[in-house]
Amino acid sequence: MNTHMPMTNNDVDIPVLMVATQAPLDELHGSAASRFLAVTQMMESLASLDITQAKGADVQQLANAAAMLLRDGCDVMDVLGRRIRARV
Repeated sequence: MNTHMPMTNNDVDIPVLMVATQAPLDELHGSAASRFLAVTQMMESLASLDITQAKGADVQQLANAAAMLLRDGCDVMDVLGRRIRARV
């Protein structure tokens, strides 16, 4: 595995966001967990609101932010999983 893996959210020709694949396992886990927690909190807040008054653009922006955070977390978890499986 390369020392850095481009994240899925790179929407440019030259990736600028990377996962440090050799980072300590607890750091990888913490990074993924913080993104999953942020999405969870965002969705819990959204679920408690009356979104019938929300603008479509606002809901779309929240959905895009949640998707980006989830993709980032999944990218980091992918590296974490590969590292753990390599140890076995």
